[in-house]
Amino acid sequence: MNMVKSRLMSRSTLSSTIIGVIPQESKDDQEDDMSSLHSIGTAAVVVQVTGTNWPRPSYTLLVTGLCRFKMETLLQESPYLVASVTQLDKLSEDFDEFTKKHGGDLDNLADNFREQAGKLVDMLDISIPVVAKLKKMLENLPSQHLPDICAAIVKASYAEKIQVLDAVDLNERFKKALPLLMRQIEGLTLLQKARKDRVGVEIVARKKGDPFGRPGNMKRALNKISTDFDDDDDADSDEINDLEQKIKSAHMPEHALKAVMKEIKRLKKMPQQMPEHAMIRNYLELMSELPWSKSSKDILDIEQARRDLDVDHYGLEKLKKRVLEYFAIRQLKNSLKGPILCFVGPPGVGKTSIGRSIAQTLGREFHRISLGGVCDQSDIRGHRRTYIGSMPGRIIHGIRLVGTNNPVFLLDEVDKLGKSLHGDPAAALLEVLDPEQNHTFTDHYLNVPFDLSQVLFIATANNMATIPAALLDRMELIQIPGYTQEEKCNIATRHLISKQFKEHGLTAEQLQIPVDSTKMIISKYTREAGVRNLERKIGAVCRAVAVRVAEGMSKSKQEKRETPKSEEKKQVINNSLPENLSQDATTMAHPPEMPICIDEAAIKDILGPPQFESEVSQRLVQPGVAVGLAWTVMGGEIMFVEATRMDGEGKLILTGQLGDVMKESANLAMNWVRANAKKVVLTFGNGKSLLAGKDIHIHFPAGAVGKDGPSAGVTIATVLVSLFSGQLVRSDTAMTGEITLRGLVLPVGGIKEKVLGAHRAGIRRVILPKRNMKDLYEIPNNVKGEMSFIFASQLEDVLNAAFDNGFPALPMEDVTPSKL
Repeated sequence: MNMVKSRLMSRSTLSSTIIGVIPQESKDDQEDDMSSLHSIGTAAVVVQVTGTNWPRPSYTLLVTGLCRFKMETLLQESPYLVASVTQLDKLSEDFDEFTKKHGGDLDNLADNFREQAGKLVDMLDISIPVVAKLKKMLENLPSQHLPDICAAIVKASYAEKIQVLDAVDLNERFKKALPLLMRQIEGLTLLQKARKDRVGVEIVARKKGDPFGRPGNMKRALNKISTDFDDDDDADSDEINDLEQKIKSAHMPEHALKAVMKEIKRLKKMPQQMPEHAMIRNYLELMSELPWSKSSKDILDIEQARRDLDVDHYGLEKLKKRVLEYFAIRQLKNSLKGPILCFVGPPGVGKTSIGRSIAQTLGREFHRISLGGVCDQSDIRGHRRTYIGSMPGRIIHGIRLVGTNNPVFLLDEVDKLGKSLHGDPAAALLEVLDPEQNHTFTDHYLNVPFDLSQVLFIATANNMATIPAALLDRMELIQIPGYTQEEKCNIATRHLISKQFKEHGLTAEQLQIPVDSTKMIISKYTREAGVRNLERKIGAVCRAVAVRVAEGMSKSKQEKRETPKSEEKKQVINNSLPENLSQDATTMAHPPEMPICIDEAAIKDILGPPQFESEVSQRLVQPGVAVGLAWTVMGGEIMFVEATRMDGEGKLILTGQLGDVMKESANLAMNWVRANAKKVVLTFGNGKSLLAGKDIHIHFPAGAVGKDGPSAGVTIATVLVSLFSGQLVRSDTAMTGEITLRGLVLPVGGIKEKVLGAHRAGIRRVILPKRNMKDLYEIPNNVKGEMSFIFASQLEDVLNAAFDNGFPALPMEDVTPSKL
């Protein structure tokens, strides 16, 4: 027997066909979910099919029911459903045979049922053709069919009708359908009485001249009486009861259940036409869908977690160590509160993707919230339920989406929160990101506490300076400074190249990018802390090769006769292309040889001339120039500082869009040089001052980029000494540090980022404050093995290391990595 649910056969096939009609377990179940099919259905004969195929298939079937059946096994799902079934009702058996089996009780029950059915029909308007036809049908209808017919015409819930369908025994079927019939009769009786009372009150009021007796005023005065018995309100009442059952099965805390039940009582007394009715209903649906007690089970295999993190991300050892520590403690103690981690680093180093990997490794749901540009605290705490359109905050909305109370939440770009007249979202996050407070987080829309203590919050930021101090104090900071060239090469080989191959439809048999070519792209076409730009360059190579592969796979064109001029032009074009990418510029008769190997010539042809070349040796060919190190949100970078002197009035000129701190460092360095001119042998023979009749101009190139920070003091002092002494600063040396008036070298921040920036720029010798020696332990060993570090506590130590012959002549040895 064929069973059709939603996908229908053709009209010709359906005509005069016996089909099986199977209901869903619940009215809210998805239509295509086969697991929600009810086990008992009705066999029916298709009498008529109407509908159309345009603009989309839509059909209406007129069927006649035959009997009940039970679905045993689902045999086929496409193009329509087919199942093996067992028939439950007998078609030929009459009512007398039923009464012989069940005795006189069934006969009395059937007579009572027929009497009540007739009473129900008599209460309806007989002038309506449908009602007259129904009355005539009930008079001639066999008694065994009465429960099925009446259950279909009375007002009943979906679950109640399913119960009548499931009642295979006729005696049980009468008992299930009779209460539905009686309830309908009582409802019609009360409705008729209410209407009669309303008419009587209206007539008496008009006789007495009561102004409230006017039809419009009476309608408002008796609106509650009329709406209580309206059919739509009956349906709404059923849905409210279903909603109440969902709330009771949500296992919410006592304080939340108390608040919800109070709102349900208000909803039941409120007319459906009021705007607040929809608001309360939306609130109750949200409360019933929140995972108050539903949590996902953690996967706490530390060895597997270590392998998964290593496969997904290369490097990031400090971050992985902290995650594994959380896994280990979670395995020892199940009630551990979720930590508040903040990954701080330049763009493109994998802060967001590592959060997704942590969720997958832990076996939890993952939800990302982008906070960049958010300037309304309602996005975090939600709107108060005082106006139409209010909604919960993004935290509660995310909890509702994931369906568990212990997901991994990624708060992306937490350093780019704004502030406006609508409040400060950073202040609203203080409660969310506090392990001692977020177990009672109160959203303005919910207005009841919700436990967020089991949520693993991960925030990402590029710059800590823009994060409020109170919010920064609540998070555990993990620095991600950037990748070395070796790490970038491994990331490209393991992840980026295969990813770009997949996105561009290429295979290793068609394209090969050797390690040397990858290193060339990294060193000469990208100079960043992350790998996003590197991925774009690899994508550009794949696109260029994809064009060649597509041309080779196309059908060969017929060769055309070419003039000597065209042959000469063709040869010139071929000579201008790399050997492995040379193609016929006029015809594509022969595909390129596979695989295409990308070498240095191919990279220059595709990506153009190298974008980054070492300019340190070119800049340091004259006195008055030195290389400093700077920290930016994009990672560490080298920064040139230039100085010159000219005839003037002894002024100090600073250019390069400098901040106040940088200007103070320049004045500080200038005054130290003037105060210690004799010590470093910078006075003129006649004893005149250095600035006598001279102006000093200090410039920081890339003037369009703002510069500020307390780390350029030693660089500016070295530039001035080089300018006045005429000695060149070593071209392989960069420096960072701040100074005092007494010449002490103070420690600065961002050492790891600055050292990696110097390494990317090809500098292999760095002067650092002595108190920053501890920061070198965070630098990768391969970088420390290629670089030499000099630690200075006095400005004289910096000058001694910055010049070839020392300045002054006190020797100072380099500190090699083996001594760290």
